[in-house]
Amino acid sequence: MATGTEGEVPPAANAERADRRTRGPPNARTAVRRLPGMACRISELVLDAADPERLAAFWSEVLGYVELGREDDGSIEIGPPAGFGGPQPTLVLSPSDGPRPGKLPLHIDVNATDRDQDAELARLLALGARPADVGQTGTEGWHVLADPEGNEFCLLRTRLQPL
Repeated sequence: MATGTEGEVPPAANAERADRRTRGPPNARTAVRRLPGMACRISELVLDAADPERLAAFWSEVLGYVELGREDDGSIEIGPPAGFGGPQPTLVLSPSDGPRPGKLPLHIDVNATDRDQDAELARLLALGARPADVGQTGTEGWHVLADPEGNEFCLLRTRLQPL
């Protein structure tokens, strides 16, 4: 996503990433060679939140997640009903007092599993998401949105099979 700030991905890389978002996984010719053995995978994402309760409720509805636990510091972990460690990562909403200056270095991409992109966009907006302008042209295959605390995320076009 091009916003013109320092440290951003060059436009050519954005175009390549955008192409992957709409056409699916790389084919064997372009796949990265993996060494034998165990690979890491994402198990959880941690997101600072002024109101962890509010964001936990929002992202639980967006992703079909449930609350998995709470920590003494006010953090709330949400994830798939099967719990931590499965194919889907959990989200940890961690309380934060301070404002986040500038763009977050991480954002979440989501894909609909049981409806088309337009229907999912309508559902996300009804849940409290709002459109975010990061300099897109309107011809992209995704929608840039913000959650109730302004964290940007993208709704991609490709419909995925549910897990």
